[in-house]
Amino acid sequence: MASAIRVHELATELRKSNREVSDRLKKMKIPIKTNLSSVTQEDANKVRVSFNREPVKIEKPKKKPKKKAPAAKKAVKPEAKAPAVKKPAKPAKKTPAAKKAVKPEAKAPAVKKPAKPAKKTHAVKKAVRPEAKAPASKKVAKPAKKTPAAKKPAAKKAIKPEAKAPAAKKQAKPAKKAPAAKKPEKPFTPVARKAVAPPSKTTAVAAARQRPQSGTLPRGRHQEAASREARAVPPPTPSQQRPAQKQKEKQALRVAPAAKKTFGRGAPGERKLYKYVPRGRRAAPRAKSAPTTVAAKLLRVSSGITVKDFAQKAGLTPAAVIRKIMSFGEMLTVNQAISDDALKLLSDDLDIEIKVKPQRVDEFEEIVENPEELEPKPPVVTVMGHVDHGKTLLLDTIRKTDVVSSEHGGITQHIGAYQVSFHGKPITFIDTPGHESFTSMRARGARITDIAVLVVAADDGVMPQTIEALNHALEAEVPIIVAVNKIDKPEADPVRVRQQLSEKGLLPEEWGGETVFADVSAKAGDNIENLVEMILLVAELQELKANPAARASGVVIEANLDRARGPVATVLVQRGTARIGDVVVLGTEWGKIRAMFDDKGNAVEEAKPAMPVELFGMSSVPMASDEFRVVEDEKRARQIVDKRRMNRKAREQGGPRHISLENLFDRIKEGELKELKVVLKADTQGSLEATVESLEKLPKEEVKLHVIHRGVGGITETDIMLAAASDAIVLGFNVRPDIKAAKAAELEEVETRTYQVIYKLIEDMESALIGMLAPVYVEEVTSRLEVRQVFRIPGSGTVAGSYVLEGEIPRNSRLRVVRDGVVVHDGKVDSLRRFKDDVKSVTTGFECGVGVEGFNDIKEGDILEVYEMREIPR
Repeated sequence: MASAIRVHELATELRKSNREVSDRLKKMKIPIKTNLSSVTQEDANKVRVSFNREPVKIEKPKKKPKKKAPAAKKAVKPEAKAPAVKKPAKPAKKTPAAKKAVKPEAKAPAVKKPAKPAKKTHAVKKAVRPEAKAPASKKVAKPAKKTPAAKKPAAKKAIKPEAKAPAAKKQAKPAKKAPAAKKPEKPFTPVARKAVAPPSKTTAVAAARQRPQSGTLPRGRHQEAASREARAVPPPTPSQQRPAQKQKEKQALRVAPAAKKTFGRGAPGERKLYKYVPRGRRAAPRAKSAPTTVAAKLLRVSSGITVKDFAQKAGLTPAAVIRKIMSFGEMLTVNQAISDDALKLLSDDLDIEIKVKPQRVDEFEEIVENPEELEPKPPVVTVMGHVDHGKTLLLDTIRKTDVVSSEHGGITQHIGAYQVSFHGKPITFIDTPGHESFTSMRARGARITDIAVLVVAADDGVMPQTIEALNHALEAEVPIIVAVNKIDKPEADPVRVRQQLSEKGLLPEEWGGETVFADVSAKAGDNIENLVEMILLVAELQELKANPAARASGVVIEANLDRARGPVATVLVQRGTARIGDVVVLGTEWGKIRAMFDDKGNAVEEAKPAMPVELFGMSSVPMASDEFRVVEDEKRARQIVDKRRMNRKAREQGGPRHISLENLFDRIKEGELKELKVVLKADTQGSLEATVESLEKLPKEEVKLHVIHRGVGGITETDIMLAAASDAIVLGFNVRPDIKAAKAAELEEVETRTYQVIYKLIEDMESALIGMLAPVYVEEVTSRLEVRQVFRIPGSGTVAGSYVLEGEIPRNSRLRVVRDGVVVHDGKVDSLRRFKDDVKSVTTGFECGVGVEGFNDIKEGDILEVYEMREIPR
């Protein structure tokens, strides 16, 4: 039985979870750290008893006596040539002396005496076999007579207690003077069964091999000993000798683990024992396994930390961290970021506290302006209002250009940024769409403006998008100037406009308020200069300033993909000066400015604050409303962009939406929704966003609209193939499919539609969704029956003898069993009979037998309601 057991092994044995066993150990105040921690068998028995299990008996094996016996066997092995060991059973005093000096005398009596001493150890028995090597003792039989005399007294003491072998050692030291003295002393160690004897034994064997050259005994005596040995024990035949040698080798291998510590310096044969021992060390690497616990009780990490970095901070291996995260149901690699939820689970699993620092999405330094470096800048004016109220025409009149003719349907569908000069003072105008689909564009224009001009038609008055634009301006906390347009029309009523806006909180100055009102006619050009003067007056009161010497920063107003020039971004510089060659970051894209053009199409070298320009040189099309900034070099730009992309990807791959009262009903319905997949392409990023918002606002909530791909640019063959594979339709706004895309659409039979005006796109999509809606069914009760008698028919179940109160009950129709006003079963008519005959239907006033499918608990007095579901056209 092992002296210790791991927690998870104990839990498996008890058929309990690791947590239950860990909690029980902690309650017993038994220290553990993880499920891999070990506890002693005594502690394990306490846990077993606490779970009403029988404790395990703890066995304590005695290893020391086992090790001594094999050591003694080995000690006899090399010295087996001297059979003196056999005699020591009784007259051991003479045997050591005669071991090698008088070997013939030792062997003859050795064979006779073993029968008497039954108490002899295995070491003595093994010594009988090596006697075959007696001839070798002839060469070694030159020890001096002094050594036998010294051995006899030592042997007397060693035989009885057997533990006094160390005494023989002390006498072995003086014997070193005579080379023969070493050999006789070593046979005593096997008798004593001490591990100390074997070391000297190897030296004795080596000395025995060298002694024939310098022997000390007289030749005649040596030969006499050999003859006695030959007479006592005849030499074994080769067939008998070989098995003895093999058995000796096997015995040596069996005791090799015990001989490892003491026979380290022996002959080459003994070194093989070392090679066998390492098998016992195979369990050692477990002790060096990677740590599974964290020494620190508090870890401070940043959000989005990678597996590798977390492992280094926690002192664990990445593989251990990955295994733990995999147990949470999340698959990560070494270089992937760990989600905040996974960090919380790791905190509980490792029993440590992990504090997550929120990661900053933007790594730009906070801008601190020096008032001494600020200079006046032109005002940024955003023109807002309802559709067709004349916003673009008003700007057209100010710029003395014709912008309206270039807009499809006369509707502005992009943000237009222009800079005009009035009496030498520049003003930057931003034109926003007025259609309801372009809410995000109006909000974006309001955020980047200094002054908002709210255009209201005098004939239409305040409209829904007028109120929405007003709310955007109020939220942005910018000054508002109201331009009452179309005053040249006969039905114009500027006073009504003032009344409507005063109700919304914009009180005119002439009525005692603070809002500037200007009555203008963009078509006739009336009072245009007055409006511009009012804009400059309000800007002067605001004292607008910026630092032109700083690195440029601003906002992306619009972005699109130009086939000839690549990604193009229309930006408004709000601070600093942008120059050609600057490295810029625009949201999750970056690039180096290769060229800049102003609103008139002229190439410029630099763009100062409040100047709108088009930038070329981006890696891809940025998102509208993204912030752009100039950075020091490309390396810094890549770092910021990579970090932003990683954060965006982590957000997109986040978990499912959390339930709330607002989306509860939508989440329930989503389980049965049909799905319309769409591939959407537009000419600019702003138009793309507006189209997506319009599609999402479609009123048919039962159909889920899934935009599987959206992009800026023309419809390509890739878009068609994606739509074909996903069973989707392709919509294009202000873009056309190329030749390859048109052929692919015809071949794959993919529906492709392009639009120039957003009204038509929304109308078509709404009509398509109506056709996909699930039909509406209404329940209609067609008949009612009263159960008057119940019949139990063996093998057929229960039949309700009923009377039709109203309507007609057809066979195989649906019905409900109503008891005391409560529906107890909703099922189907299984059988319908009248006088033992199967019938198709039974009408009012007749009796019949009704069998209800899967329901036999029918009682007298129950009401059977027969109903059907009828579809209502939408």
